[in-house]
Amino acid sequence: MTTSGQDWDTAGPERLYVITGGRSQSGEQAALDLVTLIVTREESQLGMQPELAAILRICRSPLSVAEISAHLALPASVVGVLLNDLLADGRVEARAPAAKLPDIALIEAVIDGLQKL
Repeated sequence: MTTSGQDWDTAGPERLYVITGGRSQSGEQAALDLVTLIVTREESQLGMQPELAAILRICRSPLSVAEISAHLALPASVVGVLLNDLLADGRVEARAPAAKLPDIALIEAVIDGLQKL
């Protein structure tokens, strides 16, 4: 408890500083964006930082960085630091999303149809 008698502000910058160890990025930074899919390669271990353990727990099936951020209620930048730590340790795997480009003919047909309305 703080001197004012209130609990520690869980949304405050102090918590984020503690979670990341004061880092804004890890030493070996992987190319992660909000749609990069993360999947767990191993289970969490006893004594592991709670946020890291939570990532390993929720990423048993692939989740995007944005989804992980939402699940943990943490900014994507903080999640990125944590994910880079897990990637460096080989505990998670990052996958590019399976994005298939849309068919140009279909897009042109939709635009044409919309213009005729």
